[in-house]
Amino acid sequence: MHVLITGAGGHLGRKLFDTLEATPEFTVSGIDIRPVDHPNIHTEDLSGDPKWVARLKGVDVIVHLAGDREPAASWSSAIKHNMDAALSLYHHAAAMGVRRVVLASSNWVHGDKRFAQDRLDSSTPPGPVNAYGMSKLFCERTGAYFAKHHGLSVICMRIGWTQWTHDNQPGPHMAMGRWGQEMWLSDRDFLQGMHAAIVADNVEFAALNLMSDNPGMRWDISETKRTIGYAPQDGAKASITPLIAMKSAMKGFFSHSLVKAIESRFPDW
Repeated sequence: MHVLITGAGGHLGRKLFDTLEATPEFTVSGIDIRPVDHPNIHTEDLSGDPKWVARLKGVDVIVHLAGDREPAASWSSAIKHNMDAALSLYHHAAAMGVRRVVLASSNWVHGDKRFAQDRLDSSTPPGPVNAYGMSKLFCERTGAYFAKHHGLSVICMRIGWTQWTHDNQPGPHMAMGRWGQEMWLSDRDFLQGMHAAIVADNVEFAALNLMSDNPGMRWDISETKRTIGYAPQDGAKASITPLIAMKSAMKGFFSHSLVKAIESRFPDW
């Protein structure tokens, strides 16, 4: 099976590239917007010259990790590097006979649920609160369209938090309080989950949570287990210090108060 990884030189992309490259069942290639010191990772810009489309010849599965990954991404960047790039990728993947796209989506699709109590799964109404989250929702819905109308299998993985620092170990050092800790994703769970998405049978379209099996979290990973055979090996209960509890309470109160103030001023908002 030939797997092409976009963003193959990034934090998650290189981990996945190296793991799949060492697995005999795969042939692996990659593209990245920046030069990478590897003969099979090629410098290409998905939002630029379409010469990159030739890299899709003979590819079975694309793992699409490229894009602007910052929650504070500007609208111009999110549109160009996330929305437009994914739309182009879907289009050319279908035209070139690629079987599946595994898309890196995000928990920011449910950003408005941070201080609520909703169970988070594929049936939970989306509520992105920034350009980044909106761009990921666009990528999911566009993927559903291509799955339905163009025969392209699309699996959107709402990837949890794999840190650059602290050897990706969970704990109160993580930002965003309880919300941040409960979306922790270990390296080996990330790799196993992506492998499962690549090889899963009979999936037309799915939008799935990919977190470790963290006790007490609101993200439902049972659907991920059923749909693609995800088998997490790690999990950590959130460590809530008094400072984290105070910050969460204050942010929750002010977020709720702001929404109420807007609704009272603009009843039809």
